[in-house]
Amino acid sequence: MQLVTGATDTRMWNRLGKLLVRLAAVRLSHHPCLFKSASVGFVLPMDFRKCLHVKARCEVYPGSETRRFPVPDEKVDWAVPWADYKPVDYTAPSLFRRPPWADPPYSDEGELDAPLKFNHLDGGVDRTSHIVSYNVVNGFPRNPCGRTGLRGRGLLGRWGPNHAADPIVTRWKREAGKTVTHSHSGKPVLQFVAICRKDNEEWAIPGGMIDPGEKVSVTLRREFGEETLNSLQLPEAERQKMKLLIDSLFQAGEMVYKGYVDDPRNTDNAWIETVAMNFHDEKGDSVGKLNLQAGDDAGAVKWMDIDQQQKLYASHTALLHQVAQMRNSHW
Repeated sequence: MQLVTGATDTRMWNRLGKLLVRLAAVRLSHHPCLFKSASVGFVLPMDFRKCLHVKARCEVYPGSETRRFPVPDEKVDWAVPWADYKPVDYTAPSLFRRPPWADPPYSDEGELDAPLKFNHLDGGVDRTSHIVSYNVVNGFPRNPCGRTGLRGRGLLGRWGPNHAADPIVTRWKREAGKTVTHSHSGKPVLQFVAICRKDNEEWAIPGGMIDPGEKVSVTLRREFGEETLNSLQLPEAERQKMKLLIDSLFQAGEMVYKGYVDDPRNTDNAWIETVAMNFHDEKGDSVGKLNLQAGDDAGAVKWMDIDQQQKLYASHTALLHQVAQMRNSHW
């Protein structure tokens, strides 16, 4: 092993060490473990990632030509003073047309008919966070995981947390009726239902936003049916058959994650939080035998092997890592 002897290298390692100490302190004080799974215990890896989002600082904001103000790792935390921070202001033009699923635009709270009730239930809209009570500065909610280089709402409908639900539907990979074991790890290979997003052509877990007043369980079923089985276009008889299979599978889901998502659509004032649940078809005789058909926002859909080499949208690779640990499958 070659020892670090140069002054530049020494400064680099000192900087990295200070960053890791700061991130650990932030996690312990602001982001306690949110739930416990019987299979994997407290989900520390995902919790740690919430403290240093990466995709939420992508250079060009999705669906636009807007470039974020560059934010280095050491300046992500709001607690770090940064007088020169000047985030770009961007909200998608479509949101100014006031779609029913979105909050009203404003540059000052006085423009609103009634103030938004941040950190509370606001009528049918849940403005609480899965993570922590977030700060509201000058009338605008502040991303609890730090600076993103862009203020406004971007593509997101709600100021503050935008709640989503991600159904991770899995089965064992089988060939000739036998479970496939990976040659390298010696563990069985798990597959999940993956969709190819139309907006960026990246593979992802099917999922979507929770409607006002809607239960998470309802969102999980609805999004899975609409995106992977094209349920909206099926004849009534087939839709009912599919519904029975989905209802049967979705009765026994296991919590994978609940919290902040490192998503390229996040901004300083709007961000995505999700509840991810794993629904496992152990025998492959329920959803595992359905004919997958892309619908809604999906360009394509298929059963995909869970493997650490897969590059997926947002934080979905990390979510699948949790599932692989829960099922003791190949990763």
